[in-house]
Parts: sequence; C-alpha cells; structure tokens
Amino acid sequence: MNVKQNEVKLTGLSEKIFLDRYAMKDADVSQTKVGDTVLVLTKDDPKFPSKEVGIITSRHGSAVSVQLRSGDIIESTVEKLTLTFEQTPEQMWDRLAKAMAKVESPQKQQEWEKHFRYALDDWKLVPGGRIAAGAGANDELTLFNCYVIPSPKDSRGGIMETLSQMTEIMSRGGGVGINLSSLRPRRAIVRGVNGSSSGSVSWGGLFSYTTGLIEQGGSRRGALMLMINDWHPDLMNFITVKQTAGQLTNANLSVCVSNSFMDAVKADSEWSLVFPDTSDPDYDALWDGDLKKWRDLGKPVIEHGKVRAREVWHTIIESAWKSAEPGVVFMERYNEMSNSWYFNPIICTNPCGEQGLPAWGVCNLSAINLSKFYDESRSDVAWDELSKVVRYAVRFLDNVIDATPYHFESNRENQQGERRVGLGSMGLAELMIKLGVRYGSVESLEFLDKLYGFIAREAYLASSEIAAEKGSFTEFDADLLLQSGFMKNMTSVYPEVGEAIRSKGLRNVTVLTQAPTGSTGTMVGTSTGIEPYFAFKYFRQSRLGMDEQMVPIAQQWLDAHPGCELPSHFVTSMDLSAQDHIRVQAAIQRWIDSSISKTANCPADFTVEETKELYEMAFDLGCKGVTIYRDGSRSEQVLQTEKKEEKTAAIQQAPSPKAETSAPKAKTEYKQRPQVLRGSTYKMNSPFGMAYITINDLDGVPGELFLNVGKAGSDVFAMAEALGRVASLFLRYGDHGQKAELLIKHLKGIGGSGAVGFGPNRVDSIADAVAKALEMHIDTAGTVPVPVYKTKEEAIAGSEKRTGSPFSTDLCPACGSASLVKQEGCATCTTCFHSKC
Repeated sequence: MNVKQNEVKLTGLSEKIFLDRYAMKDADVSQTKVGDTVLVLTKDDPKFPSKEVGIITSRHGSAVSVQLRSGDIIESTVEKLTLTFEQTPEQMWDRLAKAMAKVESPQKQQEWEKHFRYALDDWKLVPGGRIAAGAGANDELTLFNCYVIPSPKDSRGGIMETLSQMTEIMSRGGGVGINLSSLRPRRAIVRGVNGSSSGSVSWGGLFSYTTGLIEQGGSRRGALMLMINDWHPDLMNFITVKQTAGQLTNANLSVCVSNSFMDAVKADSEWSLVFPDTSDPDYDALWDGDLKKWRDLGKPVIEHGKVRAREVWHTIIESAWKSAEPGVVFMERYNEMSNSWYFNPIICTNPCGEQGLPAWGVCNLSAINLSKFYDESRSDVAWDELSKVVRYAVRFLDNVIDATPYHFESNRENQQGERRVGLGSMGLAELMIKLGVRYGSVESLEFLDKLYGFIAREAYLASSEIAAEKGSFTEFDADLLLQSGFMKNMTSVYPEVGEAIRSKGLRNVTVLTQAPTGSTGTMVGTSTGIEPYFAFKYFRQSRLGMDEQMVPIAQQWLDAHPGCELPSHFVTSMDLSAQDHIRVQAAIQRWIDSSISKTANCPADFTVEETKELYEMAFDLGCKGVTIYRDGSRSEQVLQTEKKEEKTAAIQQAPSPKAETSAPKAKTEYKQRPQVLRGSTYKMNSPFGMAYITINDLDGVPGELFLNVGKAGSDVFAMAEALGRVASLFLRYGDHGQKAELLIKHLKGIGGSGAVGFGPNRVDSIADAVAKALEMHIDTAGTVPVPVYKTKEEAIAGSEKRTGSPFSTDLCPACGSASLVKQEGCATCTTCFHSKC
C-alpha cells in the first residue's frame, strides 16, 4: 500500500546518510545498470574512505562511469558501489508502515498501515536507526538498539557466559550495559582455587578489552556501559581507574548512587563498603548483585571497610571534573520512580544513559520530530496534530516488540512480558527557535513542562487504549503501578490517566525515553534529541566526504535579514551555562518514565566546587543521573605547570649531537633556559576550543612557547603540546635575529576544516592562533591586535559565536576529523557519528 503524502527531497549529507545507513540494500551489485542511483566509493582508504551519491551513466563489464551530484564524472567498478532498493524516504516509509501493520489482525492491517504511513510522512515520526534499517528488510536484523544483560554470576564460568552474551549482541551492532556489583571485590578469597579474586574492576577490563577487539574487527562498534553500586568494596578503584592510562578505555563508567549515600554525604557521615559472605551455602545459587534482596533473605553481609561518604563523593566529582567520568546514576531514585519497581528492578543503563533497564531489557526507540509541529498561523504548537502522531507512534513501537527477531530467549520473555517502548523527541531546539523561546530561560522551563507533560499524557492514554484492545503487559497491577513515583506525579496533574489505567489497563510498562538522535536527526535536518544546536555552521569530513553544513533555520533567518546577526533566542550549547543544561534536563525528566541522554557542558575554568554544586543540583532537581563535560578537562598534574615546564625545558636544553656537526657553530648555538623567565599568557578562541598560549621572553625576545588546548590525553592536546615544544626549540636554537617573525610567517593562515571569528579576529587553526599570539606579543608593526578575553562571555562575543564553538573538540578515531564532542551523554563525532558511548 503506497500512501503518497508530501514529496521529500533529500540532498547533500542527508541523502548520503539515508542511502548509506537506512535505505534497504541490494547486496547483488552485479545487477547495477545504467540509470541506477548508487553510492560510489571515491576514496578507497581503509580507515577514512569517502562516498558520494551518483547515477550510473555507462557500464562495460565491471567498469562503470558515475555522474556525481556535483556533475563530475568518475570512473569506478561495480565492487565499489552500494546499490539500494530504496532511493527516497517515501519508499522507506512504505516499507516500515507495512512491516509494523503486519503485526495487527488481518482486518486492521490496512487501517494501521495508513495511520503509520501518515505519522512517518515528512519525518513527523523518525524511527530509531535499527527499526529504520531492519524492519521489513531482513528477518534476522534486530530492531533494538541497546541491551542490559544480567550482572555476571560470580564465577569464571559466569563471567565467560556474560562475555559471550555481550559479544553476540555487539557483533550485531548493539550496545550493552553491565553492572559489575555481583563480582566479589579485589583480594576476596576464592576457595575453589585456593586463591583470591582480581576484583570486579579487573573483570570489567576484560569486557572493555573485548569491546575494543570487536571494533577493531571491522564491525560497527557495540558500545559498553559499566556500572558499580555505591556499597561495593571496589568502589574507589572503579571511580579512579581511568586515571591510569589504558584502563577500561572502551567503556563508559557510572556509579549507581543511593538516596542513603546522598544523605550520608550531606551529613558527612561514614559509609560502609560491604559484600555478601561468599562462604554462605546459597551464595552461588542466589547471589545476583541485588544486595537488598540478599539481605531480605536474611543472608550474611561482611563489611570490608568504612569511608567518609563526603570523601567518596568528592572523588567522584573530582574525577568527573578531570575527565568527564564517571557519570552518576541515582539508581535508588530511578527504581522509586520506575513503573516496574514492584517486579523487575532497574540494574543498569544502556551506554548513552537514557534507558535504565532490568536484566535482559532493551531499547526500543523512535522520536517525534517536534520541528514539524509548529502552527505558523497561531505561532504555537500544533497540539492536535502532535496528539495524533504521538498516539500512532506508541502503537508503532508496541508493534516493534512483536515484529523483531530475538536472539536470546530470556530477552524475548522479558520484553514481551514488560513491553517497554521508548518514544522520545528530536527537533526541540528548532521548535523553540520558531516559537521565539530561548532555550534555558525561565520561560523555556515553563514551556517544556507544558510540552512534555502533554506528550506524556497522550502517550499513556494511547498505551491504555491499546491495552483495552490487546491486553496489558504480563506483570501489570494497577494498584502497584500507580504507586510508582512517576505515576504519582502523572496522576496528580492528569488524573484522567490514572482513571484510564484502572479501567483499561496499560500496554507498556514504560513509554517514554529521551535518546540521542545523532545520525537520524542530521539526516532529517533538525536539532538532535533535546539538545540545543551545537553550532549553526560547521564542516563534516567523513567516510562520506567533506560537507559544509549550515543549520537550515539559521540560514533562512540570515537570508531574510541580510547583514543582521542572529537574535538572542538562537542559542547553541556554548551560550548556555552548565546550570541551564541541568534545569532543562530536570524539567523534561519530570515527564520521562525512563531517562534522558544529556550532557551538561561546562567552561574550561569550571571549578571542582562548581562541579560538586552541579551534581547536587541535579539530585535536588529530581534528575535520575548527571554527566558533565568540562571543556579542556585535564588531570591535576597538568595544573602544576611550573614543574612540568621546568621538566620540559630541562629536556630541551640538551643539544643534538647531529645538529652540532651538521652546520657551523654560530648557527647552531642553543640558548640555555635560565631558572626564571617572564612572559605573558594569551587566552584565545580556536576551532578546538579555548587556547592558552604562554610566551616567555629570553633576552628580550620570545624564547619559549607553551600551548594548552583540549583535554589531557586527547590528540588535540598532544599535537598542541608538540607544536609548543617544536616552536620553543626553533626559537632558542641557532640565529636569534628574527626567529619570532619567521615563525609567524610560516604559521599564520594555516587552516583546517573550520574557523572561528571574522576579519582580524578570525582564527583558522591552533597554528594560526599561535601566530596571532606571537604578533600580539612582539607588537608587529601594522598588525591588528587580537583581543585577549577575560571572561567566557567576552570570548563568545568576540569570536562570532554563531559560526564556531569555544568548546573543544577532539580528533575522531574513526574518520580523523576534528569533530569529536561531548554531547548527549556520549563522546560523539558530528562528522561520521562514531560514538565512544
């Protein structure tokens, strides 16, 4: 059934993403013929390939000519082509509507195919990537994005079983969450082998290492989340493990924090680290990581030590301040709010943190594209239309549960018993711009409460209607379900929801999830998840090629108002305070029965104390978790700049024997660094974030240069430090006449994939920033000074915030572009969508 609605024309990157990721593929490229639309490999690089869309203009054997969208014609072979059965979104929507309608009874299939097709049309409902790629295309492809698997049984065989389950899921592209709290602590006795345990964190390293192997094996990476509960004796080791290079590098880490722990923090009291008595005869049979259940059975628990809760909390905060990990999940609160509190506890989240799940729970995701629900005639949300699409979307996702294949029987039993669905949103920032509401303002918080409360009401009423027709989830109990924290809030505002649940039941134990929507949001051309736009203009250099992107709504406004700057309600991540991010998250969390993938971006000069206040603010406002990213996060050792500089200088003082013999001594004299040098530090915006450039003088001229850009351990930080060392070596070695001017000449104007600022304030790269700082330092004649910013606000204003980001990016390990940003709970590449979740 083909229900033609609006014709959607994809161009540029949107078309490439669609054809590469979501369009149904034709594996038999030998059937390619003249006139076919294909993706052609234009750069055959194993690490950084590029693809372009084109049409076959001729074919002779395996040789083909392809006319690209740019008009260029390239010669290639059929082996380098990707051929799809689908070339347009309409074809995909037809497939998805039909696939989900097949779950309905025969007499209702036509009706619901029409309804689903209506919701999908014009990207009003955007299915999760797994659904878009797999539904109706291949009976073996799972339609679920992520899984939480049971905590490992505390034995070698149990750990290997968990490893096998994780590997199987990751090999199919799924992310996995694992709570390690079931594993006995480090040095605990293992009587069966007359030895001691290496500890839960060590075994977490096995899961992390295997995740890295799967990625290196060429598969789409299966992201990993590792968690530990706040009572576990290995807690401190888990919190600080990533401060040792190479440890758990392929996993996100979060600590599961209880209400009683937070009470202990506020009271500055002691906190017990405990673990079950492993000598108990029922230990192997009954212990699964649930300490409350173990205690309720009357089983013995051994105290392994006491720590001050406030010291543990400070260690978590300090570690997050340094490196954005670990995150915190307020797990006791999560379970108090959870509708499954009475029969299936949440034990972990998926890798991006938006979906708390029980053992064998899954992410079943789609997003309402809020940008499509703007009523221009009334300058308001199109509430009636939004209601209709939300209700169709809940049924669409409920049908996914019966349409997807299951590769683990336990997974089938859990999901078909709970029927969890996760309806979220994208396009929020675009909708708010259309409405003239500034993201993060007091007005926006009131609007978000109204908007997401409305969506929650409509979604729950839809689930109740489906239950009346098809039955409630297996473990449904109206009295118990309505006691959850979420339902108490819901029914206090919308009592009709409680009445519907009591009279009709509820089809799905959870209905709402706010996931990141990176690739699908970019394909659709709107803001992703609930985040503000990261930037309004940016470049993407990926396996699909180089693409300059301008956010359409910003481009439209600039075209309509030539010569004007974007108004104040056009905000990006960099315009918001960290507190703004948390307030938005909390306002939306009130109406989300699962959780939210959200990162609170903090400036580089955000302090440990401010980080602590932010975490506690998130707890006090009712968030279920918190993740921050402090721009330029780095270890404490780097803060001790004087010692590190002295060490670096000592190394540089040693002249190279080869250099001594390769030129006359007059040209190779190496100026020794005295004990004290004086100079200046220049704070400048760059395409990689705020750069701190220190120039010290030697005999009245620049003789030493230090660069601090990006997060310690990142490629950007490493290259910046290398540039500073080489520049220092150059400035102190050989002829000292015009060395600084020569360095300026060779560094100035070097450009990369992005720039910040305009005119004399434009900075094209870190090297260009160094050149401009040197110009300022020596006051080169005729040079327009580059401003030194004293505050974040000055830096943003002076660097033309609409075209660049003062928040640092790192180099993506997958595509090589400088576009790895911390956003939506993940380190995500805005170019190729690689994620470190």
